[in-house]
Amino acid sequence: MHLLLYAHVFLCCFSVAHSFCPSQCTCVYHGRSDGTGTRSVLCNDPDMSDIPVNVPVDTVKLRVEKTGVRRIPTEAFYYLNDLRYLWITYNSISSVDAAAFYNLKVLHELRLDGNLISTFPWESLKEMPSLRTLDLHNNRLTSVAMEAIPYLVNITYLDISSNKLTTLSSDFVDIWPPFNGKPVSSSLSQKVVLGLQDNPWICDCRISKLIELSKMSDTSVVLMDQFLSCSGPENLAGVMFQRAELDQCLKPSVMMSATKITASLGSNVLLRCDATGYPTPTLIWTTSDGSPVNNTVVQESPGEGVRWSIISLNGISFKDDGEYSCKAKNFAGNAEAAISLSVAGYVATTMPPQRSNGEAGGSSPSTTSSAPATDFSNSPSTLITTTTPATTTLPPVPTKKKLIPINVQQKAPPKPSKIQQGSDRMLAADQSKKKDASKSVQDLEIVEETADSAVLLWTADGLPSDAPLTVVYSTYDDEDDSKRTMDTDAGSGKVLLEGLTSGMRYQVCLVAKGSAAGIDPCINFFTLDIVEDDAENQLLMLISGIACAVALPVIGLLVYKILSLYCQGSVPGLDDELSKDTYLKFETLSMKQRTLNANPSELWAHRQTEESQERMLLFSRSSIDSQMTYRSDSSRSEFLC
Repeated sequence: MHLLLYAHVFLCCFSVAHSFCPSQCTCVYHGRSDGTGTRSVLCNDPDMSDIPVNVPVDTVKLRVEKTGVRRIPTEAFYYLNDLRYLWITYNSISSVDAAAFYNLKVLHELRLDGNLISTFPWESLKEMPSLRTLDLHNNRLTSVAMEAIPYLVNITYLDISSNKLTTLSSDFVDIWPPFNGKPVSSSLSQKVVLGLQDNPWICDCRISKLIELSKMSDTSVVLMDQFLSCSGPENLAGVMFQRAELDQCLKPSVMMSATKITASLGSNVLLRCDATGYPTPTLIWTTSDGSPVNNTVVQESPGEGVRWSIISLNGISFKDDGEYSCKAKNFAGNAEAAISLSVAGYVATTMPPQRSNGEAGGSSPSTTSSAPATDFSNSPSTLITTTTPATTTLPPVPTKKKLIPINVQQKAPPKPSKIQQGSDRMLAADQSKKKDASKSVQDLEIVEETADSAVLLWTADGLPSDAPLTVVYSTYDDEDDSKRTMDTDAGSGKVLLEGLTSGMRYQVCLVAKGSAAGIDPCINFFTLDIVEDDAENQLLMLISGIACAVALPVIGLLVYKILSLYCQGSVPGLDDELSKDTYLKFETLSMKQRTLNANPSELWAHRQTEESQERMLLFSRSSIDSQMTYRSDSSRSEFLC
């Protein structure tokens, strides 16, 4: 009886606590005919300054609107396990704790619009795995952190409009088709609604994908406002995204001349990756499982928009066999290329002696097995430095010898095992193939020698076009450890040897797969010496110096003559001297009037001229006075100088 009374009291207290509503809030229970229902709580008291902590635990929807709340503390809703809708809108919230949304496993919708949030704890989204709607519009956000991108993959409604965002990471758009590599779906349930309007966007390469997205008509992302516009730079201010053209923006392009290479076991391999793009992309090497490469990586950018990277694999083993990816990334996008490395070599293993069934003593000969690696073709442009392949030999396991009695007849040595016979057959076949391959490569010739390169030509009779060949070249006196190799195939017929030293003698050999030592065709050649070019340049400089030495005195003499003439022209009194030499005085004669008593010898009279007319040009044809002189049939004019 007492137990029933206690149970009744407990249930009454629990029901009162279960349905308790905060004093500044309104609680509404939405019941159904089947006896179930949901509870919603609305808190909109302007005097409220803190998030309520005594909200009923069965609340499904909580709204805190138009209050004086300024902060969302740690674990503010941890006891609301059934909460699906959380609206904290149009308050004065400026701070959100990183663990504010702890334990909201079933929360579907989070709205924080109309607040003063400048920094949002994006890592808190991991506490809400069921979240599909996130509304942060009309706040003061200035950026979307990189750590937010993995948690936004499942969001189908994201509104970050009316903030202070100027740019977004290119990875932000990569989470949706078609940028994530998945096909665009026409299903409305898989559409993503994105609000980006009313932000001061700076239209550069960092948001090039966003601009490209706004120009797409068939995509899984639906923009709330299609008429997004640029606020900068100055030449694009006010231009719509759909009409913006970014000239200085180029997606990366990764170049690898080889996709598959083969290297010997224990050799050193260098893998190179070249990329172009603007801005200059960064390069990352990864293995087939996506983990970064731990080997030595060298990167360099020789110019704007170009970058290359080299990884060094030293003393490679079979664990280095696999695919290596080179990933290039910049603001405009990503690009990737892969190269497959195959390790070729033989591992010789000496197996312990085996007893034949029924044998009383002795042991069978040791069996040696070899495991060749898979072979691929190698591009000539891939630099591979090889050394002598490593061979691992296991020491034979010592066996205890048993004394054989004299009266017991010892059996004949057992026959070789099937493994040994098969191995012998393989070795014999390989030796025959080696001889055939070495005989099929003929007519080695070096053409187009330069100071640092040469071209090797050959003919391969009887070999398939895809038969692998190895070009081994080095200076004539170098040891084996400094030789360089390059893999190619028999059908190519030529290969370019690069990275040579000028004026050196080289030896190049063409080795077919499995060929025996000493029978491979080789040829020697010399690279051109660039010293001749220097001699020609020196001769040209000498001739130019001599020409300058001859021309300078001539030019100086001409300048001196010109200055001398100029100075003589400006000497005073020179005009007077010229006038004395050029002009002279003369007078004219005129006929006298004839009289009866006149002396016949005095026929002429001197006529004085005016002072202004005394000076006349000597070379003048005639003067006015001479033209006025009297002329008769029996006389002619004369002039006295």
